[in-house]
Amino acid sequence: MSVIAEIIDTLENKIKKLILKLESLEKNNQELESKVSKSAQTIQSQSHEIEALKKQYESLQIASTLLGSDNNKRDTKLKINSLIRDIDYCIAQLSD
Repeated sequence: MSVIAEIIDTLENKIKKLILKLESLEKNNQELESKVSKSAQTIQSQSHEIEALKKQYESLQIASTLLGSDNNKRDTKLKINSLIRDIDYCIAQLSD
């Protein structure tokens, strides 16, 4: 009978250790999920910031070209032509 009791005690100890390990792993998993969530939010905010900076850079390039810089003259002309076409289209839609 004592052999069975020893086996049961050993099993109980192993189960307790497994439960503690499981709890530790679950806690670690929650911490990692929290870090992933924070990282995703950081990435999203940085992506928005990058897009805003790209638009600002493009605006600055156009302004620079309009002020006399020859570096991006072609791009600026294309952008102005595109805007003129858009305005013409809007005027045509309004006159109909």
